[in-house]
Amino acid sequence: MSVELRRNGLHLTGTPLSLDAKRKSPLSFVSHAHSDHIARHERTIATAATLRLMAHRLGTINAPLSVPYGRPFALGSLTLELLPAGHVLGSAQLRVTREDGKRIVYTGDLSLAPSLTAEPAQVAECDVLVMESTFGHPRYVFPPREEVLGQVESWVRRHLERGAVPVLLAYALGKAQEAMKYLAGRGFSLVAHASIYEVTKLYGELGVPIEPLRRYEGRVEPGEVLFFPPHLTRGGALAPLWPRATAVLTGWALDGAGAARRYGADVAFPLSDHADCPSLVRYAKATGARDVITLHGFAEELAEVLRGQGLDARALGQPKQLALL
Repeated sequence: MSVELRRNGLHLTGTPLSLDAKRKSPLSFVSHAHSDHIARHERTIATAATLRLMAHRLGTINAPLSVPYGRPFALGSLTLELLPAGHVLGSAQLRVTREDGKRIVYTGDLSLAPSLTAEPAQVAECDVLVMESTFGHPRYVFPPREEVLGQVESWVRRHLERGAVPVLLAYALGKAQEAMKYLAGRGFSLVAHASIYEVTKLYGELGVPIEPLRRYEGRVEPGEVLFFPPHLTRGGALAPLWPRATAVLTGWALDGAGAARRYGADVAFPLSDHADCPSLVRYAKATGARDVITLHGFAEELAEVLRGQGLDARALGQPKQLALL
């Protein structure tokens, strides 16, 4: 068996299985419902929460196979098992076990930080680890999430006290709900752009309610905090709100002041739903994998760090094939 990076994503050769394929595939495991990991496949393997969130974005899902965490099932001669990834609600890793007992794990996007809105990640013991490397460069070391959320709260309070509308820019799935859950628990009233509002209501149906919350319809009441998608701020969408203060929630905040400018925000807070470099290294070592394949993001840099820790690691970059086991 080998893992092959094709134009539409990863594929396990010798099997019908793709991993987070970006285009329609006969059969794909979908680790979570972010738009760069989903497509209208002929058959889809995912958690129930991911399938619900996918359907919200894509419409009806053909031949969905809803799989609970920790419940192995057969795919031909292989045994598959989904384990929590801690990234967003419903996110999963996939462990594939061959007939000879050799185990391959694909992490998808992974976060090891304690979360208010996602299932805690579980270490997936394996022989070969294929891991996402979004923040795999050693310069990415995130502060504790609770500390960052506390800074966000202080920023919100400060601007509410001066009569400005606090606007938090966050992706509609995952990061927005994490910050909203924290602020709602601290007594704030929330208002959200329709795209964030609808996903948040789905979170409630899936067992993670976030209240009080209302849909943004062009006005913000005194004392409310507005959540808005970053890509919709251009073109004056927020112009009617004045005075206002704008912050973006992104792991790229660690890149310095340019991160805020890139999103048209006043300030950036390093809130991420990905693991930082030290966490990725700890995770790789905890799995017991004797072979690690890194991909996406800072794959080369992470592989180099892992090799420095004594692991056999290599990056999977341009479309190519690497043997497993």
